[in-house]
Amino acid sequence: MSFSPSDLSVLKSISTATVTTILLKKGLRNVWLRGAIPLVGAGERIVGPAFTMRFVPAREDLATPASWNSPTSTRAAIEDMPEGCIAVVDAMGHPDAGIFGDILCARMAKRGVAGLVTDGVVRDLAGVEGTGLPVWASGTAAPPSVAGLTFVGWQEPIACGGVAVMPGDVMVADRDGVVVIPADLVEHVLEAGPEQEAAEEWILSEVEKGARLPGLYPMNEETRARYLADRKG
Repeated sequence: MSFSPSDLSVLKSISTATVTTILLKKGLRNVWLRGAIPLVGAGERIVGPAFTMRFVPAREDLATPASWNSPTSTRAAIEDMPEGCIAVVDAMGHPDAGIFGDILCARMAKRGVAGLVTDGVVRDLAGVEGTGLPVWASGTAAPPSVAGLTFVGWQEPIACGGVAVMPGDVMVADRDGVVVIPADLVEHVLEAGPEQEAAEEWILSEVEKGARLPGLYPMNEETRARYLADRKG
């Protein structure tokens, strides 16, 4: 999925907390990726289409250093990544097999990838930090991916952090974590997000003035009328 510069700017202004609330109102409860926490360069919110990658448990004849030269490898997948995408990697939450290190992250950064999101772990943390690639992961581990995982493909449906992610879904990642927006709901988030952010900013200003929460958050009819009047003003 491609974005106009204005769409990208709007999505970057909407927090993951707001996105989850908007999607909850549409009936989607399982959109927040468990285990993908800000690890490297997460000070700025990133947004981009999901480029999915999938690992399965290691099998000794497949998960070998020689497999890194295979046509089905993380190296080949990285060369297929379009600029602006977010790599979303299903590593099955494996705690001690670093799926990417500094060299692979450096190549992703060179290709203009917006960030890396995984429920697994990365290695070579100091080097990864030096690449400038933003990373959300569950932690770090020194052993390479083949110590516990087999890479099997990219750009297919995956489960990352207990959430279904499809190629082209839109990912939003910030200090709270990572949320997936189904591709067919992006327009709805673009429309509803700025209004909800504005409403919550107004509510916070009322709280700072000493307002009580009942009837304010969520707004009752009287409060909403006052809010709308302030917006017009």
